[in-house]
Amino acid sequence: MTKNNRIGIILGLITLIAISSLSSGCVSQKVYDSTMAEKEKIAIQLAENQEELAISQKKIERLNEQLTKRTNEKEKQEGELKASREELTRIQKEKKELNELYESLKSNSGQLGRELSAKQKRLMVMEESLEQSMQQNNELSKDLVAREARVAELERLIAEKEAAVNSLKQKVSQALLSFKESDLKVHIKNGKVYVSLNEQLLFKSGSIIVDPAGIKALKQLAAVLKEQAEINVLVEGHTDNVGISRTSKYMQDNWDLSVMRATSIVRILTNAGVDPIHITAAGRGEFSPLTSNESTEGKQQNRRTEIILTPNLDELFEIMASTKE
Repeated sequence: MTKNNRIGIILGLITLIAISSLSSGCVSQKVYDSTMAEKEKIAIQLAENQEELAISQKKIERLNEQLTKRTNEKEKQEGELKASREELTRIQKEKKELNELYESLKSNSGQLGRELSAKQKRLMVMEESLEQSMQQNNELSKDLVAREARVAELERLIAEKEAAVNSLKQKVSQALLSFKESDLKVHIKNGKVYVSLNEQLLFKSGSIIVDPAGIKALKQLAAVLKEQAEINVLVEGHTDNVGISRTSKYMQDNWDLSVMRATSIVRILTNAGVDPIHITAAGRGEFSPLTSNESTEGKQQNRRTEIILTPNLDELFEIMASTKE
């Protein structure tokens, strides 16, 4: 029985005695008052005890909570301790295995050392070879980049030259538009513009003097060429295989005839404004025919003068030469 319960019973008895005494009239007022005072004192004590009890109960609750927490922590620590022991066992096992492996390796260290030394030497040789290869690859890469740049520049120049040749052909064709196709032809061959003039437009048979119609055509051509500072002009005279009817001190054969005809044309072109620096006269005689000399028509086609217009390719040739290096 708790202290509070005992006090409660005592209070009940005191109350019962007081009531009984009053009802029987045997107890004096003094006794009654004393009894009631004791009752109040006991009641106060009871209240204080109840308050202490409540505080104690709260403390018990906190202690129970702490006990539960400590119990959980203990269980956690026990689990961690178990895991640590297992990890220690595993580590000890691995340590034992490593010690065994170390002892085994140590027993073979001499042979392994020699093998390792040999491998290191081979590795050094391979590294040196690799470094040389990398240097060569770097040099090749740089050279390749430079070559690609030169090729790109070459392609650009070729495209520009092709565009210039096509433009020149168009201008020459336009300038000579008034002449019949049977008298002259303009075409592109091997990156050059060829102006092929038949003998009937330029010369009488065996003559080196240009006819008026031919002079007109050449002056119209010169008007285009003198505006083309980067164009080289080659005038080639051609004949059939029939020898000249009359020889002289200055003209012995078709070689002479073809060269002198080319020279006559060159003079007309330069007099009309074409820069002499860029023009050349040449004779091919009968040795570069267009077709067979077995027919009259063939002979007529072979008797011609070709004016070959070539763009200045010096820059192009320089880049081509550097690309081949």
